[in-house]
Amino acid sequence: MAEELSCVVVTPYTISKSRTGAVLARLFSRVSAELVATQMFAVTREMAERYAESIQCGESAEDDRYRLVIRDYIQRDFSPLEGGQRLRRALLLVFRGEQACKEVADVVGRLHISSASGESIRDTFGDLVYNEDGSVRYFEPAVLTSGLRERAAADLRMWLEFARQQPALLDRVCSYQNPAAVEQTLVLIKPDSWRQRSSRPGSVIDMFSRTGLRIIGMKLCRMSVAQALEFYGPVRDVLRSKLAPGIGTRARQVLEKELGITLPQSIEAELAQSVGVPFAQKQFEDIVEFMTGSRPALCQGADLEADGKVKSLALVYEGEHAVQKIRDVLGPTDPTKAPGGTVRSEFGSNIMVNTAHASDSAANARREMGILKLHEGNFVPLVTRALAELGL
Repeated sequence: MAEELSCVVVTPYTISKSRTGAVLARLFSRVSAELVATQMFAVTREMAERYAESIQCGESAEDDRYRLVIRDYIQRDFSPLEGGQRLRRALLLVFRGEQACKEVADVVGRLHISSASGESIRDTFGDLVYNEDGSVRYFEPAVLTSGLRERAAADLRMWLEFARQQPALLDRVCSYQNPAAVEQTLVLIKPDSWRQRSSRPGSVIDMFSRTGLRIIGMKLCRMSVAQALEFYGPVRDVLRSKLAPGIGTRARQVLEKELGITLPQSIEAELAQSVGVPFAQKQFEDIVEFMTGSRPALCQGADLEADGKVKSLALVYEGEHAVQKIRDVLGPTDPTKAPGGTVRSEFGSNIMVNTAHASDSAANARREMGILKLHEGNFVPLVTRALAELGL
């Protein structure tokens, strides 16, 4: 069976109410199709009108009724606020796989939302309230999707055209009471959260929602070895300074036990250099391999710049004191020492496989965002390539 693309739009209301993570948890745990691209958009009035016009009618009178409601909803709730000065954020996700459109549609749910069930995303997070005369009083679908294969491809081409003119990172879109305290920080949901179909990535985002910060950028990353070496470069010296002396001590103890001799304590400094430094280097290379899927020592030339074999999800959070708020929810590097209720205590396994990374300062956030080129984004090339590969 041929693969196809499906797209899901998380509505501005869902994002503003910090329900994004819970919605993504449903999608990621129940859709077997692979997430291949994502981007946060600030929707203009022109794009809202174009998106509304793309909603097709004609299948049945009952469904047409709801499609007309969706058209009105998009024009009203996707368009900018306050006379067009304040843009609303929407999140677009693209899935690829066999029967991706049907899978996504089943998880999203029907147009006419049921209040008696929480089976679908719309049943749980959407609302449909009628007046006594049967007209719709209030409608919030939580997410929108395209339905059939051809319709999804047409919608993706529409969003691609819009994306080419839009920033990948929504700087200065949100407003704040105390602008001087506003920071941006980076979160990386690491490869261990993507090894199998799981709600974990969405659940992690949901936990970060308690900070009250805004997501202003989201990018699916396959970190190259070159990027990982630069990204984690500062960790190399830290590992050497922290691990090498202890390894020197342990090496002396092992030698004494195995050889039945007593060695001078002064030899530990030499062992730290000859044994401890290589051990620390191995730990560093383990981190790079974990984040990229490739051993750095085995890569050279073009291999260093090639996309990684594993994926991470990069998110940029913005708000007052963003760095510390995110790190408080994330928890310390070692999951065994993380307080209950933090991301790493819930999902982490060890110091390396600890679910997520978060910048430790605003300056480091800028450095890390630059390495991953978050201001450039990759939505356009990824979706363009996928459409071409599938002949869409």
